Amino acid sequence: MIDVVGWRSWKNHPPLSGMKEDRPMAADKEALLAEERKLRRLSRAMDLAAALLWRVDLTLEEAQDVVNHAKNTALELFPDKEETFDLIYGSRFRRILVEKYRLQ
Repeated sequence: MIDVVGWRSWKNHPPLSGMKEDRPMAADKEALLAEERKLRRLSRAMDLAAALLWRVDLTLEEAQDVVNHAKNTALELFPDKEETFDLIYGSRFRRILVEKYRLQ
């Protein structure tokens, strides 16, 4: 059996004095949070575009405009990631267009 006496009291101790968060670490954390916000925005935008394609009565041209707008939104958030968009979301949107508009 492992002796855990004192574990709870150690856990509740305040941080050691004199130990401040380094600025580079704070900058890394801020960058990570910004990246997470961009990813959430991208996910919502792609989900919205897919929902529009499925649920709204659009012409094929209008549907293609929705896909193009979704792609532009993704590239604004993540420049130079066009190939990644095509791999991940392009196939998703292609499948929707093929199923809904009976494309070959």
